[in-house]
Amino acid sequence: MKFTKMHGAGNDYVYVDARSQEQDWPELARRMSNRHFGVGSDGLILIKGSDVADLKMSMYNADGSEAEMCGNGIRCFVKYAVDRTIVSSSNGSVSVETLAGFAT
Repeated sequence: MKFTKMHGAGNDYVYVDARSQEQDWPELARRMSNRHFGVGSDGLILIKGSDVADLKMSMYNADGSEAEMCGNGIRCFVKYAVDRTIVSSSNGSVSVETLAGFAT
């Protein structure tokens, strides 16, 4: 599985393009986030497709619980998606669906 670890203003997350794969995401978050036996991170952030926004961000804390959103995490999420041309920011905005609602 390909992943990227990114840091944003004190938080570090593992990012996975999950648009075409399914896993036991809570378990993967627990295993990868372990700072002694895994990659080490505050959690796992997934890039998913959305019917109502440009993309959907799903986020799991290091303990495997699903989180609504993280401001530092979403900034890195958009950078990840734009840098890999998953989405275009040509209009200066990217809309992201989260459990907490929409962010642009």
